[in-house]
Amino acid sequence: MTITRRKFVLASMVAGALGGFSLSARSAGAPVRVICPYAPGGGTDTITRLMANGLAEIRGRPYIVENRPGAAGTIGHQFVASSRPNGGTLLLGAIGPLAVAPHLMKVSYDPLEDLAPITMGAVFPNVLVVSPALGIKTVKEFIELAKTGKLSYGSTGIGSSSHLAGELLNSNAEVNILHVPYKGGSAALVDVIGGALSAFYATPSSSKPFIDSGKLVALATTGLTRSEILPDVPTIAESGFKEFSALNWYCFMAQGKTPAPILDKLNDDMVSILKRPKVREELLSHGLTPQPSSRAELRQFIESESTRWGKLIRERNIASA
Repeated sequence: MTITRRKFVLASMVAGALGGFSLSARSAGAPVRVICPYAPGGGTDTITRLMANGLAEIRGRPYIVENRPGAAGTIGHQFVASSRPNGGTLLLGAIGPLAVAPHLMKVSYDPLEDLAPITMGAVFPNVLVVSPALGIKTVKEFIELAKTGKLSYGSTGIGSSSHLAGELLNSNAEVNILHVPYKGGSAALVDVIGGALSAFYATPSSSKPFIDSGKLVALATTGLTRSEILPDVPTIAESGFKEFSALNWYCFMAQGKTPAPILDKLNDDMVSILKRPKVREELLSHGLTPQPSSRAELRQFIESESTRWGKLIRERNIASA
């Protein structure tokens, strides 16, 4: 009887262990969702899919990109903030929902409490472009013209990086160039070329063909260093406004309570993917410069960006529409 009981207990232990292994194996192979908080197409889709494909290759399990656009990207961020903290749902984070939107509207997540930084993904500046008909070629001339006449600049919407770049220049140069928000960059470019709009803070990739053809004049880019796809165009910082910087950036995040070991391994894998020559080449072709980082560096960067853009929003009395 004792022998039978021992055998029963041993068999139960083995079955339990195998059952646990089976469940763990199923969990380890389950698809991971990578949320892109914007519509399919363009640079955001590209970097999200490159990362998802790289992780699937390294880890041997499916990484599925889900586009969840809406409310300037905050819907996708909220979705991940509300997900389970197990690394099963990842996020392409962006400057707007993480460092700008909380100062303009009520959001239902705390960017650094409900979301956990993994690594910076990529950065890119805007480029200040004008029509050749304006007769200027430098930021200095642009500011001089702004002080003597009425100028306007376009952006892709209130609180966008192009809007904030324009307001930062207004503040630093002590001018009041009129902001005109657009629903998209294409319409703004058309209006600059046609003369209905004085200037636009465009993406380098979208404006480069018009710059190369002479339909637009590039005055300066908005990063601290020159754009890799517009190396001959100076920065605004080079043009008399030291430390001027207004970058677009994308990063990777997880749910805020995700355990550190999971986040550390994700950082290792994502950084290795971003350093691959083919990934770098693909991102650069879309105007994105890879910039992998540590988790701590990304957290510090988001905090810094939120502080400075929040200050500018208050000082310039910027309000959401």
